[in-house]
Amino acid sequence: MKTPRPTSFDVAERAGVSQSTVSRALRNSPGVNAETRARVAAAARELGYVVDRHASSLRLKSSETLALVTVCRPGEDRSAINPFYFALLGSIAAATSARGFNLLVSFQESAANFRADFVASGLADAMIVIGTTSNRAAWDYFAAAQATGLGFVCWGSPGDPFHWMRSDNGTGGGLAADHLVASGRRRIAFVGPQRSPQRQFDERREGFTAALAAHGIPPILVEPPAAADRHAQGVAAAHALLAAHPDVDAIFAASDMLALGVLQGLKEAGRRVPQDIALIGFDGIRAGNMADPALTTIEPDLDAAGEALVAMALEDDDFTHSGTRIPVRLAVRGTA
Repeated sequence: MKTPRPTSFDVAERAGVSQSTVSRALRNSPGVNAETRARVAAAARELGYVVDRHASSLRLKSSETLALVTVCRPGEDRSAINPFYFALLGSIAAATSARGFNLLVSFQESAANFRADFVASGLADAMIVIGTTSNRAAWDYFAAAQATGLGFVCWGSPGDPFHWMRSDNGTGGGLAADHLVASGRRRIAFVGPQRSPQRQFDERREGFTAALAAHGIPPILVEPPAAADRHAQGVAAAHALLAAHPDVDAIFAASDMLALGVLQGLKEAGRRVPQDIALIGFDGIRAGNMADPALTTIEPDLDAAGEALVAMALEDDDFTHSGTRIPVRLAVRGTA
């Protein structure tokens, strides 16, 4: 005769608690103290009880899943996506897992695969959108979706009307300027988009130029020429900058991918980094560590970003639904 599977009621009897306490304890609810959770977990192990996640989700009307949409450039190879977004994805995955949730990841680039109804369809309990703002069609789609009542939070969105989170970009720009000035640089350039839908680039430039102004130094502003990606833009921007301002002695690039392109362009022009020209990026991507010399950068706390995005998406009481700033730090390496 087949032995019946143990139930949560069996675990409750063994642990000396109610069945509802078993359910909450096995979901790591903060309303159950550590001693009770440990007793319930021990009883479950002794009985060989395993939570039926599907049945539990149906009872709770919860998928125990968080959806993460990554917006790509149309036709972009997935391996060519900005490494910053893969790093952020990893932090979001870690924060999701820590809550006992699953992560559903969707890469979207065009009307053929745009989708924002993961929560409405019951596939997820909350949704996060990250990725490039150069895909205007994607963000127009998500703006329209939000206007219909679909809720989600964003990193990298083009500002209003989205519920957004960003790095503390203005502070980061100021850190870069202060470091370059303190190291004796005086002909200092900002390389980055001047008319981008990515508000974070404006914030980095504004923080940078305000800090330079406090030191009495006028900035050199360089709009990267059009190119296939940020790295290629950085290469072209370095050549254009040197042609117009051959005496430049420091550069703050609006992103690490731009900075790595600038680094290549400077080398092609025979300039030594940092001896002739110091260079700072922004994002803290791992590729910067592997550059020669290693890239000095403004580094957001991505672990905090992942945890905060998940908390915002799930509407934790301690987080506002928009406007959260993630702290940054100056990571000094070889280029500055």
